Amino acid sequence: MAPESSNPTTPDAAKAQKAGLEDVVVGTSKICFIDGKRGRLVYRGYSIDDLQQASFEEVIHLLLYGDLPTKDQLARLKERLLSERKLPREVTSAIISMPHSGSPMAELRTAVSLAALYDPDANDNSPEANQRKAIRLIAQMPLIVACINSLRRGKDLIQPSPTLGHAANFLYMINGEVPDPRAERMFDVALTLHADHEYNASTFAARVTAATLSDIHSAITSAIGALKGPLHGGANEEVMRMLLEIPSVDDAEKTIREKFFAHKRKVPGFGHRVYKTMDPRATILKEFSRELGQRQHESKWFEMSTRIQDLIVKEKNLYPNVDFYSASLYFVMRLPIELFTPIFAVSRVVGWASHVLEQYANNRLIRPMSDYTGAGDRTVAPIEKRTPNAVL
Repeated sequence: MAPESSNPTTPDAAKAQKAGLEDVVVGTSKICFIDGKRGRLVYRGYSIDDLQQASFEEVIHLLLYGDLPTKDQLARLKERLLSERKLPREVTSAIISMPHSGSPMAELRTAVSLAALYDPDANDNSPEANQRKAIRLIAQMPLIVACINSLRRGKDLIQPSPTLGHAANFLYMINGEVPDPRAERMFDVALTLHADHEYNASTFAARVTAATLSDIHSAITSAIGALKGPLHGGANEEVMRMLLEIPSVDDAEKTIREKFFAHKRKVPGFGHRVYKTMDPRATILKEFSRELGQRQHESKWFEMSTRIQDLIVKEKNLYPNVDFYSASLYFVMRLPIELFTPIFAVSRVVGWASHVLEQYANNRLIRPMSDYTGAGDRTVAPIEKRTPNAVL
């Protein structure tokens, strides 16, 4: 990939640089800013380093409404989230009837789409109704993921707690016990770190759908479909499976060289389209992984990860992204590996909803153009004179 400062000198170079819309500005937003060169992530003017001291509920308010809440505003938001902490009976029944041997992201996508049919504001696309639907989706997403998890494991469904916060309630519904306060706080911050990331693939998919003036559930379903793809979501699952294949901490470098370098395979959890240095989210999650590993007497996953980081930085000049240290952190929290990407959605739904609301507020149909690279003028030959297509 050409450096950002380089200027293509040929039409082919210009087209290559735009592949995947790289470095192409496709819209404006007041929600999120990324400084890839300096490794900064900012939500509505607040650095994520500073937002660590806020709760995830405060960040929900910030992203949806533009400002951190006052004490009264936060109390009202928590009340609204709690009041929506329930699933329509029909959605729960549908999840129960789904096959649970495939992708949990497919189950999540289907459940969110189905929830649209039973939403009390389903036929209302006013700004007020869309804000209510946004809160409802944020409250329901953890319940859907927890329900999927219980069924995949053959366990009884755990009902949400009316007394726990957003992060704590999710951990409770997954593990069946009230989480340790420090682990809860780490998970709360992890949700904040994943809440938004500018015009990433899933967010852009949501905005494209919203730009047609389709409903917010359709936009969020589009986003989940994009996140399901392995080039967007799922890298933290790959990271943890990679760590599990390493016999010991001392074998980390050898395993990476033999299983990845020797076969020219990409090591999961490294590199980023935007960041040219270490992902600022990874910096925070790295410290959490270290601390929780020590507290749980399970430091080997963190130690393996740091050995791998040192090797990749030295040999490939690539830095960890958000997926790399979230893997070991979530694993020590006893979160199932197959839930790592759905957990991403539990957080990112806040950013998706915020972008959808922003799109609705100043909408224009998103309809880019493409550079045509196909054949030139052709004429239709009689069928008996046509050359067989090589594909067929």
